Amino acid sequence: MSADTAPAHYRLDDLRIDVARQRVVRDDGQMLDVAGLSFRLLHVLLGQGTRVVGFDELIERVWAPAHVGEETVTQRVRLLRQALGDDGRQPRYLRSVRGQGYQLCSEPSVEAPAPHAAPATPRSRATRIAVLLVLPLLGGLVWWQWPRPEVPVVAPLLERAAYYAGIGQAANNERAIALYRQRLQESPDDSEAQLGLSRAYSARLCLYSGSADDAAQALALAEAVVARYPRASAAHAALGYAHDCRGDLAPALAGYTRAVALDPAADGSRASAAYLHARQGRIAEALAANLQVRQPRTVRFLELQIASNLDLLGYTAAAEARYRRSFQLYPDNVFSNLAWPTFLYEHGRVDEAQAALTQAMSRGTEHAGLHLLVAELAVLRGEPDAARDAVQQARALKPHASLPQTMAWIVGSEASPDAAALRARADALRAGLAGDADPFDGVEAALLQTLAGDHAAVFDALDAAVTAGFRNAGYLRVSPLFAGLRSAPAFDVALRRIDTALAAERAAVQASGRLPDDAVTASR
Repeated sequence: MSADTAPAHYRLDDLRIDVARQRVVRDDGQMLDVAGLSFRLLHVLLGQGTRVVGFDELIERVWAPAHVGEETVTQRVRLLRQALGDDGRQPRYLRSVRGQGYQLCSEPSVEAPAPHAAPATPRSRATRIAVLLVLPLLGGLVWWQWPRPEVPVVAPLLERAAYYAGIGQAANNERAIALYRQRLQESPDDSEAQLGLSRAYSARLCLYSGSADDAAQALALAEAVVARYPRASAAHAALGYAHDCRGDLAPALAGYTRAVALDPAADGSRASAAYLHARQGRIAEALAANLQVRQPRTVRFLELQIASNLDLLGYTAAAEARYRRSFQLYPDNVFSNLAWPTFLYEHGRVDEAQAALTQAMSRGTEHAGLHLLVAELAVLRGEPDAARDAVQQARALKPHASLPQTMAWIVGSEASPDAAALRARADALRAGLAGDADPFDGVEAALLQTLAGDHAAVFDALDAAVTAGFRNAGYLRVSPLFAGLRSAPAFDVALRRIDTALAAERAAVQASGRLPDDAVTASR
């Protein structure tokens, strides 16, 4: 039986699966978090009974028309098992058949939907008849004045666009953009298409190789929907994301916060707000918000955010385990590929960082941050040509971004402007800190002042970065870009300020008792 004609309700061992509502419930009432591609994979397997389903067939039924490999299938099976609480070594629901594919461990059965209400008694029948007689009269009186809600109809183009946007790869994001545009040609006022296109433009800028024009379009689309639907949580979330990708942290945080206020179940906005809290140095607040996410598997970068929080707070072992796991499970996730080698680098494990970075680069994901990390490691090894090549690749990916340009001047791949121009650029970055810009702008300003030869201004900029919330002391301690500053007493002052601030955040977390189990175990 094909998945397309499969029944709407199944039982698999102790699981009850409602296909129409995409719900998986144990007999004890526990609802399992199986959604998206994981649920689609489960649905396909249910339609095949205990037959072994090969990789090619699964790719065709679950992922087509996208092109994926067997590794993607394996990862999705792993996620499905995690959601079901299954163990691949002693499977209860789903087993691997070496060299062939996957099969269910037991034959699923078709279940009838929940029974209807009991037959009406004579009295209830009489009441129902009276109601049926009266209702048309009442309906005729109030129909003209009753607000008639629109029945949501999801266009096929929107379904496909959302599917591609959710994969998390540059090429698929471009497919999503094309489909959202096509939908807006058909229906220019479709708010779902406008918000989807806004998010895809923002993702193009944040995750891939977008430009300032993408940010402007994302912002305009989100603002238009907010103006029409001021109480739409998704509209404020898209607006926050557009500001976030532009580097405007205050309005971004306002957008995410408003989205959560309108819809407390808006996990993506809650996690995005937590990310910005961490960027501004409020690590305890960020961790608490991340741990309040209700459906963790639906938030793409949550594992990395929690890992970053734990790392800064000093729970290094727990952070390392999360970074490593994300790197292994999500080879197509650009931030997983960047986060793991960066963690190793910032902890001084340079050889391991280089090996992880080489593996990440081989996976085909592109991000300017990967190339900038390549450049820093090349500077450490004393390979200026490799550093210059890497920075130029970062510049090609992010021609409008500030940091790749500054790095190009530092490593000499582009001629540096005069000291006055460097100071002006540094001053502009510092001025933005007063408006809640990214605190790392202060660090970049310090690098520019180093190039300009203004020693005192270097440490003023670092001090401003720490005041604004910069907390990554590990980077300052290991980066070769700061090698010439480390002997200065003012550099130690900046590091001590960071360590003191993080100690206060750790104390706040411990006092609140809000720590994930792995961090509690590691700290004993």
